[in-house]
Amino acid sequence: MNQYAMRRLDRWVGRPLCRLLTAWRYAMQRMPARASAKAAWNEPPRKVLFVKLAEMGAIVLALPAFEAARRRVGRENMYCVVLAGNREIHELVDVFPSENLISIRDRNLWAFAVDCLRLRRRCRREGIDTVVDLEGFTRISALLSYFSGAARRVGLHPFTSEGPYRGDLFTHRVAYNPYLHTSRQFLAMVEAIDETPQDEPLLKRCVSLEGFELPRFRPTADDAAALEQLLASAWGSPPRRPWIVLNPNLVDLLPLRSWPRENFVALARRLLDACPEASLWLTGLPDEQAASQRLAAEIGTDRVVSMAGRTTLRTLVTLIDAADLLITSDSGPAHMASLTATPTITLFGPETPRLYGPLGPRQQALWAGLACSPCFTAANFRHSPCEDNACMRHITVEQVAAKAFEMCPLLSQSTAQTTE
Repeated sequence: MNQYAMRRLDRWVGRPLCRLLTAWRYAMQRMPARASAKAAWNEPPRKVLFVKLAEMGAIVLALPAFEAARRRVGRENMYCVVLAGNREIHELVDVFPSENLISIRDRNLWAFAVDCLRLRRRCRREGIDTVVDLEGFTRISALLSYFSGAARRVGLHPFTSEGPYRGDLFTHRVAYNPYLHTSRQFLAMVEAIDETPQDEPLLKRCVSLEGFELPRFRPTADDAAALEQLLASAWGSPPRRPWIVLNPNLVDLLPLRSWPRENFVALARRLLDACPEASLWLTGLPDEQAASQRLAAEIGTDRVVSMAGRTTLRTLVTLIDAADLLITSDSGPAHMASLTATPTITLFGPETPRLYGPLGPRQQALWAGLACSPCFTAANFRHSPCEDNACMRHITVEQVAAKAFEMCPLLSQSTAQTTE
C-alpha cells in the first residue's frame, strides 16, 4: 500500500476503531479486575515493545530513546514493530536482537491484518508489559499498542489541542511538544515509563541528550568488498578524490521536499568545475534510476555516475562513510550519514531542522525559514495544501556551494589552487 492508501485506511478504519476500543476500555476499567492492571504501573518494566512502523531517518533519531530503554530492561528484552520494508535500517543500527524485530507487511490489507493478529499473539506469548508508540498521531499505531495487551502503554495524546483523534488507548499520555526536537520527544516518551500516569500531561521534567553518543557505523570486510565492486562497475578504475555524494530524491513520496532539479545540475557543475579532481555520485531508490541517469547526462561529464537502485542500504551507508561530502534533501540518508564522520549538508523546506535535523557534529542544515514553513507537522500527517514549495527554491545554488567549500577541505584546497 502506498502512503495515500495508508492514510485513508488510518482515517476511515482507524478512527472508528479507536472510538470503539476507547468505549470498550472505559467499560473494562469499571471491572474489579482492572485494579491488578493499575498495580502493574508501579512495577518496573520488564519487556518493552516500540511501535515505529515507518521512516528510516526517524529510527536514527530514536537511538537515544532506544538506549534509555536498554539501560532499563536490557537489549534482550527490547522489541520493535516495523513495516517489512524498513527492517533493513534496524539491522544496520543493530539495536534490537534480530529475532525481536516484528515485521508488518503492508503490500495489501489482508497481509497487514494477518500480521497485526500475529503481533497480538507474539506480545502475549513474550509477556510484553510496556509499549512505547513512537508514531506521531497515527491511529494504526495506537491500535497496535492497545492490541498488544501491555499494561503500560505510552503514546502521544492531543489533550485540548486540535490534534487528530486517536481515542484514549494509552495509560501514559504524553503531550506533543512542537518546540522539542524529535529525538528528545522520543526520549521523553521512554522517560514517561517511570511516571505516574495520572500526572498529566506527561512529561513534567526536562530531557537531555547530554552524554549520549551516536554509534559509529563500521563497514565490515564484506561491506568494503561490495563498495570496491561497485567502484569497479561504475568507474572501471578507482575515482579520484574528493568524492561527493548527491542524494536529490528525484521521485520523492513527499514532492514538496524536493530541491529544483536544475539546481542540482547547476550545483554539480559548480563543484566539479571548481575541483577538477572531484568525482560525483548520484544516489537514489530503484524507481529513481531513469530520472537519475537523465540527471547525470544533464550534468554532462564522465566524472558523474548514477548509483540509484544499484546499492543495498549497507552499501549506500558504506559509500557515504567513504565519501568526503554528502549533499542531500531532507530524507533518510541525511540521518544515516550522522552514523559516519562524513560532513553532510541537508536541505530543509516544508519541515524544519529544529524538529527533524540530523544528529551529530558534522551535520549542517540549510533552511529558508519562510513564514509558511514548516507546513508538514505530526498533527497533519505531513499533508500540506501547498502546491508551490518556495521554501526549497529560496535555498540558492550559491548558498549550498559556499557551504560545501566550507565543510569539505579538499574542495576548498582545490578552489584555492585554481584561483592562484
